[in-house]
Amino acid sequence: MRHLSISPDIASALESGKPVVALETTLVTHGFPHPEGLEIALELEQAIRTEGATPATIGVLDSSLRVGISADELETLAQARSVPKLNPSNLAAGITTVGIGSTTVAATMVAAHLTGIHVFSTGGIGGVHRNVADTGDISADLMALGRFPVAVVCAGAKAVLDLPKTVEALETHGVPIFGVGTDRFPAFYRRDSGVPIDQGFNDISHLAKAVSAHFELDIGSGVVVANPIPFEAEMPEELYETSLERSLEDLASSGVRGREVTPYLLERLRLLTKGESVFSNRALLLHNAKIAARLAVALE
Repeated sequence: MRHLSISPDIASALESGKPVVALETTLVTHGFPHPEGLEIALELEQAIRTEGATPATIGVLDSSLRVGISADELETLAQARSVPKLNPSNLAAGITTVGIGSTTVAATMVAAHLTGIHVFSTGGIGGVHRNVADTGDISADLMALGRFPVAVVCAGAKAVLDLPKTVEALETHGVPIFGVGTDRFPAFYRRDSGVPIDQGFNDISHLAKAVSAHFELDIGSGVVVANPIPFEAEMPEELYETSLERSLEDLASSGVRGREVTPYLLERLRLLTKGESVFSNRALLLHNAKIAARLAVALE
């Protein structure tokens, strides 16, 4: 495929049937201040290797959708200015006109599906925004999960979203939600949103059987693997509620819209929690990467 480039180590791993885990690059360019995003991306890759799988970090460089970015290339992406966030709607334009970009959950799923990677680790998926009746703002991640058979390991959806509506939308798209040690949908910084999910699993091998069965049924959709943030990294409830409420109030008066909403809210949370949200975010990302690697090993 002309606009898709697979690194030799990823191509070799896939050809030999070794477990591979996809990683996105928006966290490098938009999720954390530089150089923290780069440091975390490299930590995630190492965590996946430690668990016996091969990390495939995905982004756009040199006018190509790259599956398997080297450490030097990742640093180039991290240091670049005004890097666009790419989802399925602007991915082609990003590749052919700008030539550089970081991939969101949805765009990373596109690349993973094209390459034959079945497991993807991220922080939290996008979903239905709280003021959807006024804005119609629903993340492209939900569309991608309904179209591409990839298991996405995450700590639920971003905390700033309408979580009950997000879970309903996933059901509408035929996307099962399987929990890791839980039967409730996680709330990103908090372990339990109170919203029930399809099935919880306490054993990775049992989880892998369910994921494999979903793919074998050829339903066509992905799977959300909901992995709650570790107990020790969970944000205190009062801090979570007050900072989230203030962030949403600030958003309402900011004029920020579209793709910039989530980065804006995450930055407000970082400031209002005095870095507590960054600590929690980092912990859940690493936890998700480890679980994703174990799932990929079990699937293979």
